[in-house]
Amino acid sequence: MEVQKKILVTGAAGFIGFYVSKKLAEAGHKVLGLDNINAYYDVNLKYARLAELGIERAAAELWNTPTVSDKYPALRFVRMNLEDRDEMPKLFKAEKFDSVIHLGAQAGVRYSIENPETYIDSNIVGFLTILEGCRHNPVEHLVYASSSSVYGENAKVPFSEEDRVDHPISLYAATKKSNELMAYTYSHLYKIPTTGLRFFTVYGPWGRPDMAPMLFAKAISEDQPIKVFNHGDMSRDFTYIDDIVQGILITLNNPPTAEKEQPFYQLFNIGNGSPVSLMDFIETLEKKLGKTAQKIMMDMQPGDVPRTWADTSALQALGYASTTSVEEGVERFVGWWESSFV
Repeated sequence: MEVQKKILVTGAAGFIGFYVSKKLAEAGHKVLGLDNINAYYDVNLKYARLAELGIERAAAELWNTPTVSDKYPALRFVRMNLEDRDEMPKLFKAEKFDSVIHLGAQAGVRYSIENPETYIDSNIVGFLTILEGCRHNPVEHLVYASSSSVYGENAKVPFSEEDRVDHPISLYAATKKSNELMAYTYSHLYKIPTTGLRFFTVYGPWGRPDMAPMLFAKAISEDQPIKVFNHGDMSRDFTYIDDIVQGILITLNNPPTAEKEQPFYQLFNIGNGSPVSLMDFIETLEKKLGKTAQKIMMDMQPGDVPRTWADTSALQALGYASTTSVEEGVERFVGWWESSFV
């Protein structure tokens, strides 16, 4: 990434967006991080991530007012709602981005069952403003977050980009499938190069507190029981954050071209490619924390799936490799957890 570019990163106060913004800033790119800092989970964690990027909380709290990092001179942050149909077009027009990495969205499978409106606003309307911004202010490449949840209860493993994904079992998954369809339409009509990344379970330091690693680490550390769904008969393609960031940046530098089978549009799985059983993951966490978890075995939750497993061969062809073992990744995560919360 020798050529300096101007890149919009949405979801910059989120888990993955924080790391991507940091990596791009360290490489010398001009980065504008955008986030609405909603209260889906503790905003203090989001502000702490921004502080790591050199963005002071008082400045970050202001709406629609870009502020410059005191750590990375080429990094700025703006608090803005993706679905803001007045401010988002102004932002695109004023900034003239070279590329967009769209990671901002309302996350969470279970939350979507109780708060469906939030998902339509952020994930559908919000994605439309991104597409419209790229349409009226052409970019070299739009990379956006999809999700492994689009595969639903797919029985064939590993999950391939060629598999049918017509049966989402949560509204969250439906919005991500919708994003892929919307991106295809805009790529077809307006020749916008778009790449969707179907993320598999991402974990690591600074991770989301509603995800299993953080929930488990907190409960085990405090001698509280953990809930083990589907009676432990689950597996996940746990992928360490550094591998995910590497994959995003490789993708950014490989936009789809008119010569490909589907001009200007592509989709990739981005995961570890080696699923781990939930019980094995818990055991690794117990070992690193030096404590045994009290387990409450429970039935499967609505909208959840028993297993995920990514076929990453298409992304590997571009140079991607997920090299962090669960053992190593959990050790790094626990080191951060204990230095931050224990």
